[in-house]
Amino acid sequence: MNDQANLPECAAEPAHRHHGLVTRLQDSQLFRDYRSAFQTATGLPLVLRVAGAFDAPLAGSKQINPFCALMAGRSRSCAACLQLQERVEREAIAESKTLQCFAGLSESVVPIRLGDTIVAYLQTGQVMFRPPTRARFRSALRQLEEWKVEADAVALEKAYFRTRVLARPHYDATVRLLASFAQHLSLLSNELMIKEAAAEPPAVAKGRAYIAEHLGEPISLTQVAAAANTSAFYFCKIFKHAVGLTFTDYLARTRVEKTKQLLLNPNVRVSEAAYAAGFQSLSQFNRVFRRVTGESPTRYREHLHGSGPRPSSLAFAA
Repeated sequence: MNDQANLPECAAEPAHRHHGLVTRLQDSQLFRDYRSAFQTATGLPLVLRVAGAFDAPLAGSKQINPFCALMAGRSRSCAACLQLQERVEREAIAESKTLQCFAGLSESVVPIRLGDTIVAYLQTGQVMFRPPTRARFRSALRQLEEWKVEADAVALEKAYFRTRVLARPHYDATVRLLASFAQHLSLLSNELMIKEAAAEPPAVAKGRAYIAEHLGEPISLTQVAAAANTSAFYFCKIFKHAVGLTFTDYLARTRVEKTKQLLLNPNVRVSEAAYAAGFQSLSQFNRVFRRVTGESPTRYREHLHGSGPRPSSLAFAA
């Protein structure tokens, strides 16, 4: 968790590839009923999110750990949480995985597969397996001070000691239940994809595959249409109908997502990430990034990694 420098350049499956499928899973009655029952029975948060997404861990749940909720608003700690999430995804290839953050809280992800491809994860956790101690809290504070995180130590301590504590065997059994449910969601994913494949024109599927393969290169509508064996005019028409976005908007959003993924590595410059994602100029990149995300690339990077040394307002609790 303390090593924030060595992240892989890209995930196996870009988030945009399966966003529509995961959205339908999230909206399904099966998932909504299960989530309600799970959270009521365990008191733990549960989210379903697309593989490779950059949302804060367990974002959207109403049962987020209070300490984690405070950390989510701080740039360096937020970046650390995102990197733990990336790591736990990377290690959850064959089965469910549980990892512990710098503060001693554990999170788990359970992969949901479509064939051999992981399309989404069930995520829960933000628990401890032993009661929190003042020594562990002080250790967490020291790490936050090293990251120059500004926060109210008294509020942090109060939230920290409200963390849910579960016996490890109890928690592991809960994760196994999620693994069983993930199998049901995998079956549902297959059904949805069969329907989607039947509904999506083959030319659109070929076009999206071409874009994914050549994302870092200059891509024109004419090139993609040729790869899909259609005219540019016809491809543009059917693409908008099938995807819900114009070709230009889809390409821009795909490149922005790739850029955001690359920027998880604090050693990658904004300009490097932009060009690697296929943007041809920084002015174009800045304009598109702000339009898609609502903030500048520089501000997004600061939110992830901080903008440099700042005076710390943390004080150890007496």
